[in-house]
Amino acid sequence: MRVLVYGAGVLGSQFAVRLHEAGHDVSLLARGERLASLRRDGVQLAEVGSPVVRRVPMPVVEHPAGGYDLIAVLVRTHQVDAALESLAGAEGDVLFLHSWAAGAQPLGAVIGHERVLLGFPTSGGTMDGDVVRYRASTFLTRRVAMPIGEPDGRSTSRLERIVKTFRAAGFNARAQPHMDAWLKTHAAFAVPLGQAVRVAGGPATLADDPDAVRGMLHLMRRNLAALPTPPVPRGFAALRALPEGLLVAVLRRFLRSPTAANSGLGNTSPAESDELERLAEQMRI
Repeated sequence: MRVLVYGAGVLGSQFAVRLHEAGHDVSLLARGERLASLRRDGVQLAEVGSPVVRRVPMPVVEHPAGGYDLIAVLVRTHQVDAALESLAGAEGDVLFLHSWAAGAQPLGAVIGHERVLLGFPTSGGTMDGDVVRYRASTFLTRRVAMPIGEPDGRSTSRLERIVKTFRAAGFNARAQPHMDAWLKTHAAFAVPLGQAVRVAGGPATLADDPDAVRGMLHLMRRNLAALPTPPVPRGFAALRALPEGLLVAVLRRFLRSPTAANSGLGNTSPAESDELERLAEQMRI
């Protein structure tokens, strides 16, 4: 399969390497200093806490060129518009793998509705200079499956093919028939969480302020109540049904956990702020 991975950050770099090592013809799209680094050193990967850096050479491009069997877009929400402009002239199915609460319509309006698939990556990591650092348990597989779906919920041959491609490359991918609802549910939870963590100065600091956690929970509940469909996964309905005191305790425990500490929640970069603002804007439309 000829694949273009659009975006060479933490996630795009990991996806490109896994697909490349699974035998696919992969190109990784990058810009600026990241492009220069990849051309010079390849993708550099290291486990968290390890001094060993693995370098994986692969084709790197600055612009899409020709046709692809699949284009996987792994950029931040506020960077999608710029990506759409360059993808309009490329050929191939386009899988958008990022936070997105605006539905498939604005994506298809630019590149063609028949080309759009939606998904969400469940791996993670951090950038250490030019090195992508990851936890071994999340690089190869995750207990939480990576959802991928057609915008209209259909089960199609291309969806089945793409899910199989990712699974063969070591990702715990599965078809999600309600992908748009899944993304909207994720935004309803993630935006209040991200904003509250930024105001507090980090997840552990937020955990020490039960009133702030309670306010965050109220925003999550309001967002979930405003969704046009029931939440997906259905487990998120518990955020509206369970007693407030219990949920505050659970959220505070999560915020103190290694999972929260290593999830990127403490990221204070302008890009993180821009993404949260764009997601919040999409939810208000």
